[in-house]
Amino acid sequence: MRDFTTIVSGLPRSGTSMAMQMIVAGGIAPLTDGVRTADDDNPRGYFEFERVKSLRTDKAWLDDARGKVVKVIHMLVPELPDDRAYRVVFLDRDVREVVKSQSTMLSRSGKSGGGLPPDRLAAVYTQQLAQVHAWLAARPNFSVLAVRHADLIHDARTQAARFAEFLQASNGLTLDIDAMSGAVDPSLHRNRA
Repeated sequence: MRDFTTIVSGLPRSGTSMAMQMIVAGGIAPLTDGVRTADDDNPRGYFEFERVKSLRTDKAWLDDARGKVVKVIHMLVPELPDDRAYRVVFLDRDVREVVKSQSTMLSRSGKSGGGLPPDRLAAVYTQQLAQVHAWLAARPNFSVLAVRHADLIHDARTQAARFAEFLQASNGLTLDIDAMSGAVDPSLHRNRA
C-alpha cells in the first residue's frame, strides 16, 4: 500500500478525466462510484466519486482513497486535510479552451451556465487557479506535478513517463507507461482555443 493518495485536479474540462484514464491504465486503482456515466462530452467516462463534492463536510471517505487515485475539482483541493500525504497531478489547459468546452457541454445538455461572459469566466478561473496553486505551494504534504493539456495531446508517451516517475516515488510502484500513453485519444480534443 502506497503511503499517499493520488489526486487528479484542474479546472472543469481541463483533461482530468483523461489523466484519470491514464493513471488507471498504468495500474493505480481509482476511487470512483460510476454515478456519472460516459456521454458525448466524455465518451470514456468521468471517473468521478460523488462524495468528493461534499469534501467540506465529509472527509471520512479519504481513508478509502489511500493508495488510489481520485479526481478532485480545483476549488475543493484546499479542503483536503493536512493529516496525510498527497501526490497531485494538476492539469493546466488553455482557459479559453476550457470556457469553450464547458459552453459546448452545457449547450449540448440543455443547461445554462452561470451567466458570466466568456472573458469574465476566464478571468475568474485564472484567479482561482492562482489561489489554489499558492495554497498547494505552502503545504509540505502535497507534491504537485503540473501537466499541460496540450502536452498530453501532442506527446502522451513523454507525459506518461512523467506521471510514472512522479507517482512511483514511493514503495517501488511500477506503472505501465505504454498503457498510460495508449489511454490518450487526441481525436477527443474537439474544443480548441
